[in-house]
Amino acid sequence: MSPVLAGVLQLLALVVALGLAYRPLGDYMAAVYSSKKHLRVEKWIYKAIGADPNTEMRWPAYLRGVLAFSAVSVLFLYLLQRLQGGLPGSLGFASIDPDQAFNTAASFVANTNWQSYYGEQAMGHVVQTGGLAVQNFVSASVGIAVAVALVRGFARSRTGELGNFWSDLVRGTVRILLPVSVVAAVVLVACGAIQNFSGIHGVGQFLGGSQEWNGGAVASQEAIKELGTNGGGYFNANSAHPFENPGGLSNLLEIFLILVIPFALTRTFGRMVGSLKQGYAILAAMGVIWLGFTALMMWTEFAHHGPAFDIAGGAMEGKETRFGVGGSSIFAVATTLTSTGAVNSFHSSFTGLGGGITMLGMQLGEIAPGGVGSGLYGMLIMAVIAVFLAGLMVGRTPEYLGKKIGTREIKLAACYILVTPALVLCFTAAAMALPTPANSMTNSGAHGFSEILYAYTSGANNNGSAFAGLNADTQWFNTTIGLAMLLGRFLPIVFVLALAGSLAGQKPVPATAGTLGTHKPLFSGLLVGTILIITGLTYFPALALGPLAEGLAS
Repeated sequence: MSPVLAGVLQLLALVVALGLAYRPLGDYMAAVYSSKKHLRVEKWIYKAIGADPNTEMRWPAYLRGVLAFSAVSVLFLYLLQRLQGGLPGSLGFASIDPDQAFNTAASFVANTNWQSYYGEQAMGHVVQTGGLAVQNFVSASVGIAVAVALVRGFARSRTGELGNFWSDLVRGTVRILLPVSVVAAVVLVACGAIQNFSGIHGVGQFLGGSQEWNGGAVASQEAIKELGTNGGGYFNANSAHPFENPGGLSNLLEIFLILVIPFALTRTFGRMVGSLKQGYAILAAMGVIWLGFTALMMWTEFAHHGPAFDIAGGAMEGKETRFGVGGSSIFAVATTLTSTGAVNSFHSSFTGLGGGITMLGMQLGEIAPGGVGSGLYGMLIMAVIAVFLAGLMVGRTPEYLGKKIGTREIKLAACYILVTPALVLCFTAAAMALPTPANSMTNSGAHGFSEILYAYTSGANNNGSAFAGLNADTQWFNTTIGLAMLLGRFLPIVFVLALAGSLAGQKPVPATAGTLGTHKPLFSGLLVGTILIITGLTYFPALALGPLAEGLAS
């Protein structure tokens, strides 16, 4: 079987699996967030944290819940790392330095999972399982909760109430993420991923030296790492490591886990607003971008000619022979079009244009299908922008799902789409202008610039993957990328919840003959065009200096 055919068959199998899971998972999540009943274990949690799950919240109260919970999470994870040296199960690892502890705490709470450390050489069992794995669950649940709050803003009228943050947080964790992760972890163990709490042990002599590995609860963390679109690996090699991703079957499973909730949330959206066709329209826009990027990535990595490429079956530098060009390309697109950041190959070693595709996927806002929750609310913000542009073209007041998109709504949407590019471009410019940050680049020229641009794109967009050539474990990068991750996560959430509150307070507008049909293919096409044009205009100059220049020169 040719490598190209193998890659296409993997893609087809993935599409079929996602299609089979779409309806039941989407409907189940809609039922979870619409239910009035609480499970017994949930009642225990509410009692422990002192929350009343039946109290409806307006958007400022909902936002305060998000920010308060996240602030406490950052503090807890920071202290856990700073105290690691005195904790049991630390495997003899020292406490983490302040700047790196801040970076890691910000990273995992912001659902970014950027790692400026070697996991197997820095974090013991307590920090990995009691700190990082816990944040893999709750940070993902926060993202879904915010998305559900925005959906309620579209679905409700004449009220500013968006639900209860604590109820949404607990339900997302207990009823969705935890049970699916348990099943996925068992399958990963069956595939060969490890799951233990063993210490550091030698594995033999290699090239005149010894090699040591430590065990860990890898399969359980790997499952939620992918399902919650987190991405932080137990080992530095991430999903290229055989303990995390043993073979082709586990590779396909991990890609499925990355994509299944973000795609299925479009059906949840359609179910909650009372029109499944609206969910299908959003799904179509997501699917077109995802399939287009995947096809383009496979073409760039397979298309290079020459003796080495012909023998290897494509551009194999930096890729695992277990997965090949096809499996690596599908994984790279899935992880950069979502907020996952997991890698089964090294994006720095992709072709110039291939590396640019991974970067552009993040710069779209990671909305096709995006992270758990963040992908849906990002796409709905873009839908508001698309409706506004359509209104300008036909000369009538824009409406979406029976809600008028007025001055307040469009200002909030505009602020949302401007925050991340401002963070990426300003931090990149500062790093390139100052003498010290540039010393962390392994490469010079266009590829070196791409290392810096990719790092801040990944951080501000809450992705977490990296161009491997950049040494990001410095005070400058730990601090600035940490700030980019926090601001890139929570500033957009402010605008999302404010928009949700504004929409929920409106009276529904009846549809007329002149109302734009936002459930039709025409709108899906308009949405895709809006996304690509806005992103292209924003990032094209930076991309031209980095991956485009490198790709055209090769």
